[in-house]
Amino acid sequence: MPATHAARRARLRERLRAADLDAALVSNLVNVRYLTGFTGSNAALLVFADGATSDHAVFCTDGRYDTQSATQVPDLERVLSRACDLALTARAGTDGVRRLGYESHHVTVDGLKALREQAPEAGFGTLARAVEALRLTKDDTEIALLRQACAYADTALAEMIAAGGIRPGRTEKDVARDLENRMLDLGADARSFETIVAAGANSAIPHHRPTNAVLAAGDLVKLDFGAECGGYHSDMTRTLVLGEPAAWQREVYDLVATAQRAGREALAVGADVVAVDAAARSVIAAAGYGPQFSHGLGHGVGLEIHEAPTLSALGAGTLAGLTPVTVEPGVYLPGRGGVRIEDTLVVRDDGPELLTLTSKDLVAL
Repeated sequence: MPATHAARRARLRERLRAADLDAALVSNLVNVRYLTGFTGSNAALLVFADGATSDHAVFCTDGRYDTQSATQVPDLERVLSRACDLALTARAGTDGVRRLGYESHHVTVDGLKALREQAPEAGFGTLARAVEALRLTKDDTEIALLRQACAYADTALAEMIAAGGIRPGRTEKDVARDLENRMLDLGADARSFETIVAAGANSAIPHHRPTNAVLAAGDLVKLDFGAECGGYHSDMTRTLVLGEPAAWQREVYDLVATAQRAGREALAVGADVVAVDAAARSVIAAAGYGPQFSHGLGHGVGLEIHEAPTLSALGAGTLAGLTPVTVEPGVYLPGRGGVRIEDTLVVRDDGPELLTLTSKDLVAL
């Protein structure tokens, strides 16, 4: 998609001019991928605010990716070097860059010192998270990839349940591997993150890692998982129960479902992220479980599983249209069990688009 990547670089140039930067050194690999399409493990990009062409930029990778980069980045001048950030900074100095922007959240103190040595005549200014700000809202192609990633996860869970894959006697690890393999078999490029399967008392641990713990009748089983498609990540959590749910399990589940619905309904263009979090959190707090909801309501998703914005009491800003986010309240009762329900949605002018379509009714297996 050379035209798409060129358009993204053009948007970055607008930010460079506004910040009085002559060029930007992009060294975060996720951001390099966003601006070029390159998927290798070593690369950097030098984007000039102005230049001999309307899309003046230089891409660097090392010799291992010579052929790959020629295919993925056919529209830019390419440089081969193992130390890409240093090579491109030297190039910036040679080309008379007066002020070079760098990703201060990514470059170390020692790294900045090394960059300065490559272009001693240049001044350095922070890009802050300029590229991440561009990544905040997604285009139609990105949303289509997210939608497909969510579909892989939805289908894999449905198939596993239909096959009896969540049952007493299996271990948390068994279920996690089964779910991940099904997503891959359906066509996913990878899992979005390490799948969480937490049964019984383990379900009260928000980010429990699967163990050899055996699922048993009466357990709540929490599954937090996702698929990757074209670099884009889905994220979904469902909590099931093995056998007839106890009264306390149904009570907690219904409470979390109500809070999750409130959070989804609060998603709107221009909504304050703190207010969105509060819409769900207030439901849980009013029921007396406020301390048992110990994390933020949600986060952005895209080329990374956790992106801006952050929906939490500590968040900042408002929601923009075409921003994918998760809504994932939970209540966790140590020693007993916990419930989390999570969807991935896209904020739109006419209301949020739900991408994770698996039912949120309490499923008893």
